[in-house]
Amino acid sequence: METFEALNEYYSNYDEEGRLLSRVGSVEFLTTIRYIEKYLKKGMRILEIGAATGRYSHSLARKGYSVDAVELIPHNIEIFKQNTHPGEDIRIFRGNAMNLDMLDDEQYDMVLLLGPMYHLYTLEDQRRALSEAVRVTKKGGILMCAYCMADATMIQYAFGRNMLQSVIEKGLLDPETFEVRSDPSELFNIVRIEQIDRINQGFPLSRLHFVGTDMYTMYHRDMIDNMDEEMFRIYLDYHFFLCERRDLAGLSNHTLDILVRK
Repeated sequence: METFEALNEYYSNYDEEGRLLSRVGSVEFLTTIRYIEKYLKKGMRILEIGAATGRYSHSLARKGYSVDAVELIPHNIEIFKQNTHPGEDIRIFRGNAMNLDMLDDEQYDMVLLLGPMYHLYTLEDQRRALSEAVRVTKKGGILMCAYCMADATMIQYAFGRNMLQSVIEKGLLDPETFEVRSDPSELFNIVRIEQIDRINQGFPLSRLHFVGTDMYTMYHRDMIDNMDEEMFRIYLDYHFFLCERRDLAGLSNHTLDILVRK
């Protein structure tokens, strides 16, 4: 099955909106929004590439920002349109993160690349997507890129679900070096921080933050789902305290690389 067809089937049957609204999923959403808001200024123009069903785009548009969004999957675009409220200054385009020809250079004060890197499997494709994101970002603008991390997958999937031997047999893991290789058949590309540094190399970007957006939340789903509101508030405070620890962030399921364009 072609990569697009596999992704289309996956997202047509997956409740991405519900994931971010769930308590466990809300940690990633609240952390990402926290860092977006750190750099928001009145009158900013924002682009979200790989907008999915629009959870972030709509949140920003409802705060009065002008938002453009690009999404590949038709099912997600339909939900995005259904969720648009009257008065939102928001547009959505169907497109691919590696080709944003419909958008002019240096248009946006903030660019969010929150999904495409999950599904790009070669350094060439990853750098092409980042190049397009950089191209449409104004000098001095903020660029945020999300990634899925390899070691969280190793711990929770390979070991936690007793899938280690299967992963080795598929050629996705070197059992001596523990080097992880992603494959389109697995749908999600997983990386380590050194691979992210290689993707960024040579672009006019400086890193402001590297954030574990869910840190250890996915390791303790039942515990967090069963917390009362006060305990969950304290858990979030603890999570925000930890989420930029470079010695820990690599074990997060999802990370956010926050950059400024020079």
